[in-house]
Amino acid sequence: MTIPSKTDLELAATAVKKLMAAGADAADAIAAAGTSLGVSFRMGKLEDVERSEGTDLGIRAMVRGDGGAMRQAVVSLTDTSGPALDEAVERVIAMARIAPDDPYCGLADTSRLAKDIANLDLDDGQEPDADTLAAQAEAAEKAALDVAGVTNSMGAGAGWSRSQVALVTSDGFEGTYSGSSHSVSCSVLAGEGTGMERDYDYTSSRHLSELDAPETIGKSAADKAVKRLNPRKMKSQAVPVVYDPRVSGGLVGHLAGAVSGASVARGTSFLKDRMGEQVMASGLVVVDDPHIVRGRSSKPFDGEGVTAEKLALVDDGVLKTWIMDSSSARQLGLETTGRAARGTGGPPGPATTNLYMEAGTQSVEELIADIKEGFYVTELIGMGVNGITGDYSRGAAGYWIEDGELTFPVTEITVAGNLKDMFMAMTPASDLAFRYGTNAPTMRVDGMTIAGA
Repeated sequence: MTIPSKTDLELAATAVKKLMAAGADAADAIAAAGTSLGVSFRMGKLEDVERSEGTDLGIRAMVRGDGGAMRQAVVSLTDTSGPALDEAVERVIAMARIAPDDPYCGLADTSRLAKDIANLDLDDGQEPDADTLAAQAEAAEKAALDVAGVTNSMGAGAGWSRSQVALVTSDGFEGTYSGSSHSVSCSVLAGEGTGMERDYDYTSSRHLSELDAPETIGKSAADKAVKRLNPRKMKSQAVPVVYDPRVSGGLVGHLAGAVSGASVARGTSFLKDRMGEQVMASGLVVVDDPHIVRGRSSKPFDGEGVTAEKLALVDDGVLKTWIMDSSSARQLGLETTGRAARGTGGPPGPATTNLYMEAGTQSVEELIADIKEGFYVTELIGMGVNGITGDYSRGAAGYWIEDGELTFPVTEITVAGNLKDMFMAMTPASDLAFRYGTNAPTMRVDGMTIAGA
C-alpha cells in the first residue's frame, strides 16, 4: 500500500492550528490530493491524453454564538501557500461569526474517533504510463469493432488515478489513506441509419491485477449493442420487471436515499416513520460495509474521523437504522453510524460506502422461469423518483421475457410503481458481484406497470 504524503497531513494540521489560534472554538481540515491519467481511442486512432494533478484543502471553523450554539463556515482553496492559507483562515473565521446558529454542528464525539487506521489494500502502488493505457483502450475498441454488426465506435478509454485523503480535527484526530483506481471502457454502435443502437461496457478496480481484460470489455460492449438491434415497442400493461445487475443497484440506492439521516431529519423521506418495521420483503438484507478489502468505496474512517463498522440497514426486510453523520444523528437524538462523507467544499453529510443487497438463492434462470410475459431492464433513463412519496417512474430499455426466456429487444418503455410496494415485491437472484460502489444481484419486482405504445 502506498502511504500518502505526510505533507498533506502536515498541511491539514497546520491549517487546524491556525484556525484555533485565530479564534475558532473547534475546527477541522481535509486535504485531498489527486493524480489522474486518461487515454481515449476512437476508430483506431489515439484521440486524447489527459493528465491532472492537484491538492485541494477544505477548512472548517466553528465558533460559539451568543446563545451558546455553534456556528460554522467552510472555505476551500487550491493555493495552499502560507499567505493564501492565512487569508483563507481569516475569511472562514469571519464567515463563521456571522453564520446562523446551528445547534447540531460540531465535531464527532471523541470516543468514536478511529484509534487504528485499517489497511484495506486500496492502493496497488502502480502508475501506468500513457502508452500502456493507450494499448488497453486500443485493444478494447479493436475487439468491439471485430464483432459482426458493429458499424461505428463512440470510443474506448483507459484510465488510472490515485487519491489521497488527510483529515485533522482540533479534537486530536489525524488520519490519512490513499487509493488507486484502474478502468477500461468501450462504447459502440451497431446497425445502420435510423436503426442504429448503442451500448457499452466497462471495468474498474482498485488493483490493476483485478481489472477485466480490455478485449473482454470491447467484445461485451459490441455484443450488447448488436443484441439491441430491431427493438420493438410494447403496449402498456402490468408485468413482472426484472432488473439486470447493471441497473439493480439503483433500487438499493433509492433505499439509501430514503434512510439518509438528513432526509429523515427534514421529514422528506417516505420511510421517515418506519424504523423497526417491515419495509422490504422477508429475507432481504441490505448491508453497508466500509471495510471491504480493495472495495470501490472502502475507507478506514469516515469524513469526521469516526471508525465505520459494517452495518445492516435492512435485515430480514426490517429497517434497522438510518445512515447518519454526527449532525444528522444529533437532530434525530441518536449516535452517528460513522457514515459522514466529506469534500473540501462543505461540511460533512451522511452517505453510504460499499452498499449492497445480499444475494438470493435462485439462479437468474430460476428467477424468471415462471414469467409468462415480463420485461428485463438493462438501461434506465431519467431520475423520476419522488423521495417524499416513493413514486417511481423511469424510462427504460431491455428485453421482453416470454415463457421464462429473453426474446427480443424493447425500447421506449416507462416502468412505474411506488418504492414502498416495489420493496415488498422484490426477489433477488444469486448472482451478486461487486463491480460498483452500490451493488445488487439481478432483481425481480412483481406487479409493476409498464407504459409503452
